[in-house]
Amino acid sequence: MLRFLKYLILVPIVIVLLAFAYANRHIVTVSFDPLASQGAAAISLSAPLFLVVIVSVMIGIVAGSVATWFGQGRNRRHARQFRFERDKMKAELDASKIRSSATSVARRA
Repeated sequence: MLRFLKYLILVPIVIVLLAFAYANRHIVTVSFDPLASQGAAAISLSAPLFLVVIVSVMIGIVAGSVATWFGQGRNRRHARQFRFERDKMKAELDASKIRSSATSVARRA
């Protein structure tokens, strides 16, 4: 069932990407030199338009993921501290239960 749902989502995405790639296969030049004049860019790349767009989207997704990961660092640190405190309190509670059961056994004797 999970495999079917995965294909149900992935197949339309692949079809749309292939249609986009077929419709936008002409070559474009991407310049990374903002001060260069037309055609005299020191740093430029010629590639099909679909490749430029898809790679740009991938870079955006990775950059957003990294920014989100760094932004949630404080939450992860607090969760780690709370887990440490929880484990410490649980160990203290278990030790207290052991002591109280040993005390009650000693009182009965």
